[in-house]
Amino acid sequence: MCGHGSRRQPQGTGSPGASGAYAGVDRNHDDIIKEAVQRVRDTIGPVAAFKKAVVVQRLPKTRSGKILRGTMRAIADKKAYKVPATIDDDTILGEIEISLGKIGYGKQA
Repeated sequence: MCGHGSRRQPQGTGSPGASGAYAGVDRNHDDIIKEAVQRVRDTIGPVAAFKKAVVVQRLPKTRSGKILRGTMRAIADKKAYKVPATIDDDTILGEIEISLGKIGYGKQA
């Protein structure tokens, strides 16, 4: 997703068909998602399974700035996860759960 021009902080979750979360983008979310899906298909090929993405306002990070990819993956895969002691703001995880639930992933689905 690094080549997508609207990204601010793209982040892959690693879940099948839901590879991107875009934080803080000011464009129409549906347009961004369509462009991201098309970019993956253009880059990897028409058999690419990437079909869903979600735009979020912010990503969960540690106080040192590392993005919690494993935690987001666990949320998307409906697996139990522990809130890391080093997380900057743990309310973001609830926001991620709600956002992923809107596209059929996680416990909120």
